[in-house]
Amino acid sequence: MALDLFKKVETRKGLFAVEKITLIYTLLTSILILFLFQEMDHPVQMLLDSVVIAGMTFLLMYLYRLAPCKFSAFVRIAIQMSLLSYWYPDTFEFNRVFPNLDHVFASTEQWIFGGQPAVWFCLRFPQMWVSEPFNMGYFSYYPMILIVVVWYFLYRFELFEKVSFVIVTAFFIYYLVYIFVPVAGPQFYFPAIGEDNVARGIFPAIGDYFHHHQELLPGPGYEHGFFYNLVESSQQVGERPTAAFPSSHVGMSTILMIMAWRGNKRLFACLMPFYLLLCGATVYIQTHYLIDAIAGFLSAFVLYIVVTWMFKRWFAQPMFK
Repeated sequence: MALDLFKKVETRKGLFAVEKITLIYTLLTSILILFLFQEMDHPVQMLLDSVVIAGMTFLLMYLYRLAPCKFSAFVRIAIQMSLLSYWYPDTFEFNRVFPNLDHVFASTEQWIFGGQPAVWFCLRFPQMWVSEPFNMGYFSYYPMILIVVVWYFLYRFELFEKVSFVIVTAFFIYYLVYIFVPVAGPQFYFPAIGEDNVARGIFPAIGDYFHHHQELLPGPGYEHGFFYNLVESSQQVGERPTAAFPSSHVGMSTILMIMAWRGNKRLFACLMPFYLLLCGATVYIQTHYLIDAIAGFLSAFVLYIVVTWMFKRWFAQPMFK
């Protein structure tokens, strides 16, 4: 296996599918930056970052030609996938210029369920034996992505580029939604309006509140738990008041489960407990309204079909000749 990974092969010229879609997203967001230039906090830096990402993409393409093999192909694609962590907080830099819509989603939640499931859930089950498994599930999100991608790379290499393309493109579609649908989620909105308003079912519009406030209070659950603190640490560092609707955690993990099912039933079975805990955790730790999680689940099937069709129609080529 190791020799096969580093064996030099004749490769096709040009960009991989995942690089093409990254450049398209970079172009779209750069155009949007120009339109919103006067209203954004650091548009020049964002444009410079876009230029750096585009330049790095073409540089990687050139370097790959010097030593084309399966491993260098993996590195090239993995670097593009790692940029998702950069693009995510950028959605906040865009949507903060629009009026916040949490009051619409919280009111809809109240109308459908007669209250706030995100509040009920954590208050009803604050115990360690509930909190820790849910936080473990939430923390397993990125490891799940890594496991599925690496499995396809090692065992179904002929589908590796397609899998990476579907994952990255689905993320970008979610990110575009987040840019134009500014919903922060209960963990940001509820502290902003106060517990009394939440308890009485009063959800005022807060306009551009999050343009000036990004404070994230500690989440609910067993505060001394190992996984609780892992999630809290990552939330405090990387979370922004953005990306609540639909839940990309639920949507992307559902897409991963579809890939796991199609690839290997044992892989699917091993990931299933973490998937279920992750979906429940999105509401339990108040990152999402329940309607966000439902929308994430339903949108996953649509995105998987649409993005797979996009790959086959416009991007599919053999990685090696």
